[in-house]
Amino acid sequence: MNIHHLELFYYVAKHGGIMEAVRNMPYGIQQPAVSGQIIQLEDNLGVKLFQRRPFALSPAGKRLYESIRPFFDNIEGICDQIRDGTSELIRLGAPKIVLDRYFPEIVRDLRETSPSVKLALREGHHHEVVERLLAEQIDLAISPIQETAPKGFEHTPLMEIQICLLVRRDSGITSLDHFWGQDRISEPLISLTPEETVTKQFVSFLEENELSWPPLIELSSLDLIERYVAKGIGVGLGIEALGGEAHPSIHRLPVKSIPPIRVGALWRHKLSSAGRRVVALCRRQAEELERQRAAAKGSA
Repeated sequence: MNIHHLELFYYVAKHGGIMEAVRNMPYGIQQPAVSGQIIQLEDNLGVKLFQRRPFALSPAGKRLYESIRPFFDNIEGICDQIRDGTSELIRLGAPKIVLDRYFPEIVRDLRETSPSVKLALREGHHHEVVERLLAEQIDLAISPIQETAPKGFEHTPLMEIQICLLVRRDSGITSLDHFWGQDRISEPLISLTPEETVTKQFVSFLEENELSWPPLIELSSLDLIERYVAKGIGVGLGIEALGGEAHPSIHRLPVKSIPPIRVGALWRHKLSSAGRRVVALCRRQAEELERQRAAAKGSA
């Protein structure tokens, strides 16, 4: 019997359904994967473990859950006893904007539940954190991801972010037509370096539409781009505001012809319990940012 299938069933039974289990698991896994592996468990046992809609454990499911619950309920405490107070190290890489704006809350929450965990946070661009994962210099990365993770990687999606052009509110520019209607775009463009996902996708969009707009200034972070735009130096290539953090002097123009950037947690090897907790906290914060974003759009 596959022990991982039992672990998945434990979370499904504990949280009252597959969708709820996926939201509360301490590591990333997609709903179809959970469904498929639970079906394998049921096939292996030759019984139905629960009714899907509405959720209800079968008599066999209740017996199995009561049998495995003591073990999985206490697994974290057992691991802490085995470590005997030694610190568990999590090495994480992420862009500067993630570590600056979003990670302090995650670290605070992690410290409340896992005070012995040691964190080594490394700032880096997308290609840099992926290289560090490959070199086993970090355990976990927050990075743009494709529809599927690169070969040899595992991932869980966190959120999608729209690419925007950033202009000063007093510039008089209220639409992207201001730029696309010019034979030669006159405003200076401020962007990240060419290997960054935001820049790559924008360049592809320009090429597809036979537009030319080479950046005049390349900067190392999205925060710096916002500062330069706020000073009136040019038009910035950036992302939408998240969590109500819009810069007061900047207006964002979403480039909806460009697919949103999918951001996720990425890793290579099986995560430790602390690593899974970090992923769960990242997912929880991403859900909160999504709620804030939806509320901001609703009040606009």
